[in-house]
Amino acid sequence: MTPSSPTPAAPADLWQYYGAPSPAGIPRSVDARMYWDWYQRTGPGAEILGDVAGRTVTELGAGAGRQAAHVAGSTAAARVLAIDSSPTQHTKARALYGHVPGLEFIEADAAEYLHRHPHGADVIYSLFGAVDFTDPRTTLPAVASALRPGGRLVFSTLAHYRNGTPPETDCRPADIPARTGTMQRWVLDATVWEELLGEAGFETCQTEILHDLGDDTAPPVTTLVICASVAPEPTEPPRGTDG
Repeated sequence: MTPSSPTPAAPADLWQYYGAPSPAGIPRSVDARMYWDWYQRTGPGAEILGDVAGRTVTELGAGAGRQAAHVAGSTAAARVLAIDSSPTQHTKARALYGHVPGLEFIEADAAEYLHRHPHGADVIYSLFGAVDFTDPRTTLPAVASALRPGGRLVFSTLAHYRNGTPPETDCRPADIPARTGTMQRWVLDATVWEELLGEAGFETCQTEILHDLGDDTAPPVTTLVICASVAPEPTEPPRGTDG
């Protein structure tokens, strides 16, 4: 009898040591505002998402759920989905913010989930999340397919590497060290993001740079914030009248 093949080991959860600790049974209150910059201390807040009243908002790479909790608790969004592929982060987020009404936590690969739910979201966003750590040639088309007509994508990403090295001028990731291994991160020039968004089906794109000069304990970091939209629902031209 042929011996059975060993069961493949589950991939390591590279995010298990990241994010704020979440003592079991101790929920956390919702932040008064959200930030898009690297150090979480400057720039616009949730208003950059646009009018989310009564709409479905999805975060990609939600981590411990801090930003998604703010959107659910401080805006008039009807439904907020917080997606993260890390089992550790998913468990942590539910412990911290599972009490927030309208907030749902989903443990899944972002692109796979979006492909399974076409036209299921009005606004999708990512703060140094899944858009940074998955191939944009896979993620951005998935986002476009998941947005309803006129839907909006907002994401923040590094405008350059944290050591000051300029961003890539083509769609190429860098291997960066993590506490439990190595992961890939896409640090791309704004023109590369704009080209990728156009290829994915987005019609409009605006970029904003957030500069933080750092301080005695943190080096300067520049954040690139990108807003892009898919085509709105086509409108029928007015019908002529018979004369």
